Amino acid sequence: MHLHPFGSLFPVSTLTLGGGGLGMLWGQTTEDECVATVHAAVAAGINLLDLAPRYGDGKAEHIVGLAFGGRLPDGLRITSKCNLGNPAPDRVHGLLRQSIETSLRLLQRDRLDIFFLHSNLVPDGDPMWNAADVSRLTPLPLFRSHVRPAFEKLKAEGLIGAWGLTGIGHPDAMIEVLAEDPKPAAVQCIANLLDSPGGLKFYNGPAKPRTIIATARSNGVGIMGIRAVQAGALTAAIDRDLPADHPEVRDYRLAAGFRALCAELGEDPAIVAHRYALALPIDTLVLGVKNRSELAGCIAAAKAGPLPADLVARIDAVSGRAG
Repeated sequence: MHLHPFGSLFPVSTLTLGGGGLGMLWGQTTEDECVATVHAAVAAGINLLDLAPRYGDGKAEHIVGLAFGGRLPDGLRITSKCNLGNPAPDRVHGLLRQSIETSLRLLQRDRLDIFFLHSNLVPDGDPMWNAADVSRLTPLPLFRSHVRPAFEKLKAEGLIGAWGLTGIGHPDAMIEVLAEDPKPAAVQCIANLLDSPGGLKFYNGPAKPRTIIATARSNGVGIMGIRAVQAGALTAAIDRDLPADHPEVRDYRLAAGFRALCAELGEDPAIVAHRYALALPIDTLVLGVKNRSELAGCIAAAKAGPLPADLVARIDAVSGRAG
């Protein structure tokens, strides 16, 4: 698998194995199948595993700990995350450190290569704070005053090699902090043909993922594309039960023209969606697979390469994108 520059970090493989599928967020699988999927990903040349405590309440990190017993193959790197929320400022460093230590215990490791803020950055006074559940929101001023300094301290302590942001917070907040110093080493950005965060969108207005990607690129921040198939909305069929008004189901309906085009071309929508994401200016694409069969399809997409510009334009047309 090809390696690509990744901001100021190590060269990264075209694909990254995400932990959502391993944590059974995207449908049922088994522990043995998850372990086998991790080994198959590494054998295929994937050199980054993107994990988080929220992926199955630690299940994804436990799987990777089982897979390698703490002894990673040469060149393999591991990330994890923390959904910090909005704690008292004097608790920030301790909560981040506690999250890291819990992840390391499950992984049977003593250091994370990248540690991401998993909660949403939100400006003070934004309507997002009026939601019934604000547990996934972190105030932008708190990030600047305490979270970012805590990340830098944890890096100096050697618990993490670098830190990053999950770019699903308020788009304007994300765009601001990507241009500030010290910058994150990496950011995870929505990368799909609908430009949709789906159920991860908690703010009003457009998501602006391509502006976030462009801002990260111009500031030398490594870019990890996420949600290539928008949690199943860009596949042939969503493989789990969701209510009719769920964001992923709404996106599935919006993607009817995309699926019709894939049928006309005789192509699997999931593979085409991954190839579309690979045509975006990202460094690596995070996979949400839960078994070796799904992984094989994604590897086939990577081998086929990014979609040509003319097919990207056709997809943009049927998906409502102007270009």
